[in-house]
Amino acid sequence: MLVAIEAGEKNVSLTTLDRVAAALEVAFSDLIQAPDARDPSRINELAWAGTLPGSKAVLLSKATATREVEQWEWCLAPGEVYPSQPDAEGWSEQIYVFEGCLTLMLGDVPQHIGTGEFFMFASNQPHTYRNDGDVPARFVRNVVI
Repeated sequence: MLVAIEAGEKNVSLTTLDRVAAALEVAFSDLIQAPDARDPSRINELAWAGTLPGSKAVLLSKATATREVEQWEWCLAPGEVYPSQPDAEGWSEQIYVFEGCLTLMLGDVPQHIGTGEFFMFASNQPHTYRNDGDVPARFVRNVVI
């Protein structure tokens, strides 16, 4: 089966990949991440493709959590601003925009995150979410505690 997977001849389930990773004593994300990845927390690899066009699962990123991860769905109307206080040391956030464009201010530095893009950052610094566009910005925000 491993030979067929490596050759791209077999579409394996995520459960099977989990089992292969466990047998090799590596993390699932390490198994599918490109070997030349510059940022080990940024995966962005196709992990599963369905039988119908457009069906897929992409592992975007990974983070080490000491206690929990909060998952949030956000929608900012055009012109809306949400200033956030710095989180505790060691916390981080993962943002994935699925509609519109989000401007994330890290101090005075803007990060523009468009539809289909994601961004990760240490959230123990002042940060602000803004929608500078003309359409709602909808995104998922994971807070890694």
